[in-house]
Amino acid sequence: MWGEYKIRPAAVFNWGLHNMYLNTKALVLRETKYKDADKILTVLTAEEGKLTVKARGALRKSCKYAAASQVLCFSDMTLFGNKGKWSLNEAQTIEQFLPLREDIEYLALANYFADMLDAVSDEDSPNPELLQLGLNSLFALSRKLYDPLHIKAVFELRLMCLSGFEPDLFGCVSCGEEMPVDALFSIKGGVLHCRGCTPGTAGISMPLSKDTLEAMRYICLAEPKKIFSFSISEMDKKQLSDIVEAYVASQLERGFSSLDYWKGVSYKG
Repeated sequence: MWGEYKIRPAAVFNWGLHNMYLNTKALVLRETKYKDADKILTVLTAEEGKLTVKARGALRKSCKYAAASQVLCFSDMTLFGNKGKWSLNEAQTIEQFLPLREDIEYLALANYFADMLDAVSDEDSPNPELLQLGLNSLFALSRKLYDPLHIKAVFELRLMCLSGFEPDLFGCVSCGEEMPVDALFSIKGGVLHCRGCTPGTAGISMPLSKDTLEAMRYICLAEPKKIFSFSISEMDKKQLSDIVEAYVASQLERGFSSLDYWKGVSYKG
């Protein structure tokens, strides 16, 4: 798993008052065509957070870093900074997750992961665990180590934890019962409560089984390289996915067209 991969610190070389070179490893989250042959990239790095990078000539077949500047590629990049703006100087691919590009369902889900990483990350705000989660999830998806629904639920919930939206899963918010009676999860409040107790926050509460609750607790606390390593029944997996997906939409207060697309091409969506 990518959880065992060590991301070396970025190297920064200052050149003049406003110019610098940055050597870093980055996951390409988004690309936008610019002019005839250029692209504007959104990349996620461990040390610098999210960056916007101009890739000149990236759409030309002769471009040496065309492959390394594609969405969902993890690449070793040299960036040139000038007055706060970055441009791609050179790049080499580390991992392209090629199997994803051979299956429309898996590719669609991977693009949803990229969109979510883009949504929760900030410019110049380092969060190496976000990058690690993205790499782990894309690796598991590309190698088909687990069912897509399993990987999706783990990615979504762990992402919420890393983004400041970790739910309170260790007791009823009202009475404190560790294993709430007929447990419910408050989507807006992000807390557990017994069926007979108030969640303290208005809104929908969804029922969850004991196994679903244990899975959620595991995802929140497990070591990065072990977050996928648990078993759950198909029924509880669907319940887990529905709860986490609703929680994401509530906390981020938005939907994702890439998620809708994945649902359209996935028999489990």
